[in-house]
Amino acid sequence: MDFYQHSKIFLRELVNQHQIIDESVKVISTRTLTPEEAIGNPECRDFPLLKGKEVMVEAVFRQSKGQAYTDMPGEFSGSVRELLSLPLENNFQRAMYVAGLNAVMRHYGQASGTIHCRDQEPGICASQLPGYIKQHYGKPKIAFIGFQPAMIKELRHSFELRVIDLDEDNVGREKFGQAIEGADKTAEVLSWGDIILATGSTSVNATADRFIDQKPVVFYGVTIAGMAGINRLQRYCPCSH
Repeated sequence: MDFYQHSKIFLRELVNQHQIIDESVKVISTRTLTPEEAIGNPECRDFPLLKGKEVMVEAVFRQSKGQAYTDMPGEFSGSVRELLSLPLENNFQRAMYVAGLNAVMRHYGQASGTIHCRDQEPGICASQLPGYIKQHYGKPKIAFIGFQPAMIKELRHSFELRVIDLDEDNVGREKFGQAIEGADKTAEVLSWGDIILATGSTSVNATADRFIDQKPVVFYGVTIAGMAGINRLQRYCPCSH
């Protein structure tokens, strides 16, 4: 079943159970956060969010919040029915939907960790990652999808690592002594790795299902919180709120 279709079935069942789909006061409102609102002031300043390459959108359902990274931000306000009606044909629509899904699921206790960590927490998260990988997977070769500087910096000392990023400003360069490869190397890197460590933003750019069931995959970040729960995906995001 389609990755998004599955989530829409789950969300429809959830909102029908709680009879909120047509209630006009039950709206999802989504806005773009400033970098400081989203991540605070982490020690590492190389995050795409701080460089303006991506933004964080935030959805609010009642008092519950859900967030998602995207390169195509915008504004959305509407009922849950309207959220479910989004066609999900581009990154804007998928970002609005994924953030809204995270907020609704959080409100009903179906998802947690839907708010990005801040300030010193991204560094703490990254420092714990090598131990998490060793505990669950031993000493694998890691195919790393996305550019998360703090994680890359920590992992390269303990594991064989290859990194794929879509940002042309990073591709072909070394970051923390690690070569950054482009999208044209994705298939090669996925084949090379024993496990895949992929950004949850792939749930917005419609590539997440490319990694599922191929080999062990761990998604990181807040964006995929709801989708990970629905699809029973492994997710690493220990410092999210």
